[in-house]
Amino acid sequence: MTFVLGLTGSIGMGKSTTAALFEKRGVPLHDADAAVHRLHRGRAAAPIAAAFPGTVVDGVVDRARLGAAVLGSPDALSRLEAIIHPLVREEEEAFLARCRTQAAGLAVIDVPLLLETGGEGRCDAVLVVTAPAAVQRERVLARPGMNAEKLQAILSRQMPDAEKRRRAHFLVDTSRGLVAAERQVGSILAALAGRPGGGAAATYRARS
Repeated sequence: MTFVLGLTGSIGMGKSTTAALFEKRGVPLHDADAAVHRLHRGRAAAPIAAAFPGTVVDGVVDRARLGAAVLGSPDALSRLEAIIHPLVREEEEAFLARCRTQAAGLAVIDVPLLLETGGEGRCDAVLVVTAPAAVQRERVLARPGMNAEKLQAILSRQMPDAEKRRRAHFLVDTSRGLVAAERQVGSILAALAGRPGGGAAATYRARS
C-alpha cells in the first residue's frame, strides 16, 4: 500500500523548495507544474493552439502569450483548465500506479490547487506549505515580470492560506529558513512511518 501525501500551498510559500526536500530524502514525487511544462511541449500543444490561437510557437506553448490570453478572463481560464487538468491527472495516476507496483511506502503529489479543486479526496493526508503574508508578498514581487496586480489576480484564484492551514494534516513553515524546513519534513516522515502504508518513511529518513 502506498500512502499518498498531497503537498500544496499558495504562490510564494516555498512549495517547490519543500517538495525538493522530500525528493532529497528519496521520496517519489509527482510535480504537477513540471507535468504542465512537459504537456506544453507535447500532448497539450495542439488543443491549446486550437482553443487559443497564437499561443503556440513551433509546436510549443508560449507561456507568456497563453498567460495574457487567460489573464482576467474566468471563461478563458476554465477552457484552459478543461484541457490541461485531465492530462495532468493522467500523468499523476500513472505515477501512482508505478509507485504501487514498486511497493513504495510513501509518494508525494505536488499540486498547487489541490484543495481548490477538491483533490484532497485522492490523498491520505495533506501537507500545506505556509509563510506569513508579508514574506509571501516579498518573495512573489521579487520575481521577474511580477507586479501587485498580477499577484492579486493569482491570489483571487487561490484559497486563503488560513483556510488551507485549517484543512491540513501537516504544515511546513518556510519563513524560518531551509534548515528549519528540513527538520519539519523529517518530523513529518517520522510521523508517517507508523501509519498504514507509511512504513518506508523511516527508510527515507535514515538515508538523509
